Amino acid sequence: MDITRSTVFIPGATSGIGLALALRLQARGSTVIVGGRRTALLDEIAAAHPGIDSVRIDTADSASIETARDEVLARHPELDAVVAMAGIMQPEDWTSPDFLPAAERTVVTNLLGPIRLAAAFLPHLRTRDGAAFVTVSSGLAHVPLTVTPTYNATKAAIHRLSEGIRLQLEPAGVQVIEIVPPAVRTAIVPGQEDSPIAMPLDDYADEVMDLLAARPDAHEILVEGVKFLRFAEVRGAYDETVARLNAADPH
Repeated sequence: MDITRSTVFIPGATSGIGLALALRLQARGSTVIVGGRRTALLDEIAAAHPGIDSVRIDTADSASIETARDEVLARHPELDAVVAMAGIMQPEDWTSPDFLPAAERTVVTNLLGPIRLAAAFLPHLRTRDGAAFVTVSSGLAHVPLTVTPTYNATKAAIHRLSEGIRLQLEPAGVQVIEIVPPAVRTAIVPGQEDSPIAMPLDDYADEVMDLLAARPDAHEILVEGVKFLRFAEVRGAYDETVARLNAADPH
């Protein structure tokens, strides 16, 4: 992925990591289209950052994904990258009887959403030289956080999905890149934006962009702060890392 000249659609870019990366991609020379559910917020972003386009999309709704695809491609037929950024993170208590709604919402948004985005956009991306489909997993794909079991599971699924579809798509001309965040100071869950043990958002986004620039052929984008989770089992320190993570839970 060439971050200096790509045309990138980022569903889930109205705040947090998605917006931070969108602004940096634009600054590096890419054309950026941000996507989200709230049209007023999309309009604010487009007005505040001339050159950024916006398209309404709800990645939990397959019809919305298809409508957004048609709108994006009509305005940007040169599109060559999609970043499946949209996601939710909700606490669940599986010892209570009411965890199912949150678990189902998490699966639909975090797992079905990227799969549906891929189904919608891959036929086009396969026609573009140097195309990329970018997934977003988490350090929690590799070490579980007690309070978010379904989130952990969906991100583990995204990691393995990324590994699997890469085997099919890269020979067909579409690069698959997996971004793997640690805890970052965003509002994905209440209080995390102020957590002293979560990584500052700007620091995270800057490091991601530096890694993308240095390794445009990368499979995984791993900032230093996520490696203790990503490689815990490889180090033989899985149980210790699970205990450490949950003792220092930033959520």
